[in-house]
Amino acid sequence: MKLKKLYFLFIIIPLLAFTTHKYYLSLTQIKFKEESKAVQIIINVFMDDIEIALNKDYDIDLQLATKKELKNNDVYFKRYLKTKLQFKINTSKKEFTYIGKEYDGDLVYFYLEIEDITEVNSIEITNKILLTHFPKQENLIKTEVHNKNKSVLLSKDDYREKLTYQ
Repeated sequence: MKLKKLYFLFIIIPLLAFTTHKYYLSLTQIKFKEESKAVQIIINVFMDDIEIALNKDYDIDLQLATKKELKNNDVYFKRYLKTKLQFKINTSKKEFTYIGKEYDGDLVYFYLEIEDITEVNSIEITNKILLTHFPKQENLIKTEVHNKNKSVLLSKDDYREKLTYQ
């Protein structure tokens, strides 16, 4: 009987600890829509992570996807994204328009757009989303420009990348 307890304590419990490990990852999809002369951006992050970050940064209580959710939460999302996300298209800094957000399960999708873009030869992205609060956070960037797909994984130590499409 003692042997079974020891086995359980030293083998099973450590294995269970590994299965509950949480990954910190966001996905940013960037697509150049030549016909509409726009760069469309979709970002998805885990709801609990973005809620923790905004609650701490702005001293609020978002309570996302509940009846107590703040009615003006888009103001905070927009402000947060503007401070954590920057784009340069063809070496010129470009401001994005915050279109809105959508909840899907435990994810929040943010929709952004950069208008009046006639050509894309390069995109430089700076993505610091959630890096302050989650040191192991990684931000995956996937782009599609002129039917060319490129991806890069950004982190706390490497949060900026320039992708070229020539």
